[in-house]
Amino acid sequence: MDIKDISRKRFLSTVVWGVLASVIIVGAAAGIGRATVNLQGALTNKPDIAIYLLLPDEGIGKIEVLKEEENERHYLADTSEGKKFIILKKGQKEWYVSDVQSLHDDEPTAPSAEEQEAENEQ
Repeated sequence: MDIKDISRKRFLSTVVWGVLASVIIVGAAAGIGRATVNLQGALTNKPDIAIYLLLPDEGIGKIEVLKEEENERHYLADTSEGKKFIILKKGQKEWYVSDVQSLHDDEPTAPSAEEQEAENEQ
């Protein structure tokens, strides 16, 4: 096919559609790349959000940061099974769960017989 046989209108139409398609493809690739960077940043740089993603079965409601260091964080979390002590540590690329311990509720208990006798003697 010779270029001289193509009309000016047909040539400009082809060029415009090509440029438009290129802009759409580059824009979509940039958007997907940005979303991936944001997601990775949320997982690796924000351990307060990562605790929810790393322990989905715990049913975590409220968290409280107890200790915060560069490579380690300690949390007190209200879960569906009661309060838990959770330690997150930072690996080479992302945070991971180092330890999960169930805590006992601070409910008052009745004094034992020995304690009652000690009080009565005083």
